[in-house]
Amino acid sequence: MELLTAYLEKLNGFIWGVPMITILVGTHIYLTIKLKFIQKYTFKAIKLSVRPDKSKGTISGFGALAVSTAAAIGTGNIIGVATAISSGGSGAIFWMLFSSVLGISTKYAESLLAVVYREHRESGEYVGGPMYVLEKGLKKKWLAVIFAIGTLLSAFMMGNMVQSNSITDLMKSAYSVQPWISGIVLTSIVAFVIIGGIQSITRACEYILPLMGLIYILAGLVIIGLNYVHIPNVLIDIFKNAFTFKAAAGGAIGITIKEALRYGISRGLFSNESGLGSAAIASAAAKTHSSVKQGLIMSTSVFWDTIVVCSTTALIILTAGDLNSGLFGADLVHNAFNTIGNIGPLILTVSLIFFCFTTLIGWCYFGEKVIEYLEGHKSIKIYRWLFISTVMIGSTLSAKLVWQLADTALIFMAIPNIIGVLMLRKVIFKETDKYLKQELKDV
Repeated sequence: MELLTAYLEKLNGFIWGVPMITILVGTHIYLTIKLKFIQKYTFKAIKLSVRPDKSKGTISGFGALAVSTAAAIGTGNIIGVATAISSGGSGAIFWMLFSSVLGISTKYAESLLAVVYREHRESGEYVGGPMYVLEKGLKKKWLAVIFAIGTLLSAFMMGNMVQSNSITDLMKSAYSVQPWISGIVLTSIVAFVIIGGIQSITRACEYILPLMGLIYILAGLVIIGLNYVHIPNVLIDIFKNAFTFKAAAGGAIGITIKEALRYGISRGLFSNESGLGSAAIASAAAKTHSSVKQGLIMSTSVFWDTIVVCSTTALIILTAGDLNSGLFGADLVHNAFNTIGNIGPLILTVSLIFFCFTTLIGWCYFGEKVIEYLEGHKSIKIYRWLFISTVMIGSTLSAKLVWQLADTALIFMAIPNIIGVLMLRKVIFKETDKYLKQELKDV
């Protein structure tokens, strides 16, 4: 197992370095230019997301956004940001935000295509995603199958075992609760939500995510407020260190623009999932009369995920002034939350638990839709029980190998999805040009 882990770590370190960053960021830039900076509609899209739509679909547009954002917001928004800063310095935050703003265009494009090529089941449910886009739009069933298998593997590993393991590890370190106890409780709650299907998953995401997000952000603002005198210098350092070609001294030894670029962009991509195609699966189920409207709504998940939550985490850490203290990753966040007393670590712990939980149930839905695509509706019940069982397994295992397997599986999602988006770019541009003004005239 150690040999396999080491091999995958080396492989993923290469693939998720220059190759995938170039492919994904290149796609972001291309679509941003061709769509005439679709990002300028972000705040109008936020308004659209909370407006009811009685069009045909399975869940509301906001519900689809909630499921997508729930699956994206997790440990990456807290621990991932801290690791990016530890490894890439404060300059990594500039590149994280830069790539995320560009990534809004790709999230929009993949979500739009999902609505264009979605299918209506006899049961009344609407289903879709990159697998349907690749099969119906490109006529490449084999590529659709690769995406579906990659998504299924990611659902069991990154979306399930990694999250359940993170929760039980946290409960053990913070409150000395044995993993098997946390595992039983977590598995029971997940089973209750998942067995209820997409409507139950959507309701959980709609209520839990905004509440926990608000609590985390408010706590973060308090910490940032207590350290407000450091804000000007922090902002200057973020920009300056993003373009530093000479290695710095102190705790940031060896960190240059290369490391800032690598860790900032890669953590941003992992956090908001722009280009992976996962959000498109939820987008296809939305009640909407326009692919453009739903594409815009889904694109706002990048804003909430990275620009709001990740930025909050970054400012919490950097204003606390611990970057050169020798602390790394999670310790940086934990130390910063100690600023507001005993309530701080408690808020951090609860936030992480609920963020991991919503990620878990969000990815359950993604996996459910691809197993339905591969094996039909009859396979969903079997899949749900397998997913529930895996929660318990993940609660008691070491996550290191699972993380590496998850990283590898994500490659089989990203590449087919990006191929579909680029090959069907004319559909995206046509739909956008045809409906955009009509959709936004009354917003």
